[in-house]
Amino acid sequence: MKICQLALLVTLLCAAAAQAQTSPAVTALQDRWAEINYLTQGDAQVEAFSVLIEEARKVTESEQDSPEAWIWSGIIKSSYAGVKGGLGALSAAKAAKADLEKAIALNGDAMEGSAYTSLGVLYLNVPGWPVAFGDEDEGVALLRKGLAVGPDAIDANYFYAEYLFKSDKFEEARQYLQKALQAPARPGREIADQGRRQEIERMLGQMR
Repeated sequence: MKICQLALLVTLLCAAAAQAQTSPAVTALQDRWAEINYLTQGDAQVEAFSVLIEEARKVTESEQDSPEAWIWSGIIKSSYAGVKGGLGALSAAKAAKADLEKAIALNGDAMEGSAYTSLGVLYLNVPGWPVAFGDEDEGVALLRKGLAVGPDAIDANYFYAEYLFKSDKFEEARQYLQKALQAPARPGREIADQGRRQEIERMLGQMR
């Protein structure tokens, strides 16, 4: 019984430590990203992400050793590149790549391997050489690294399923989408969870 109690205590302490690593400033970036990504559209979304990039710059300046800060800075810049589109988005994509590589150098396991997953998505979606750094093999390898760190994470499973779906590997994609739906709810991230689940259901619907 004492061993079980000790194991539970260690688990709780580790969870508390993980929560403590995310500062209020980083949490604010995380929350604002979800609002912009899932509740805003069109030119307003592009402008909102542009403003949030500047907020992220301030956070990374003050929290240079925080992998979570660099992860969110990278995610915000890559999201901006995605909604802006065109060659004008490449500078933001390259800046996102640098931020995510910085996060991996600090701690690739942070946020359930989100830096690996987000960087993998970038490699899969930007043009290849000589225009940019796109590379399918590298992108897939990074997605798999993200899954290795966070095998039950909703985002890691969703984005790997998206890659499989685009590769016409529908049955494999379905398995990862179902696993993503089973991911535990993330406290404080209700908007992101709801939005991601809607994306999962949409992809499942396309395969029916």
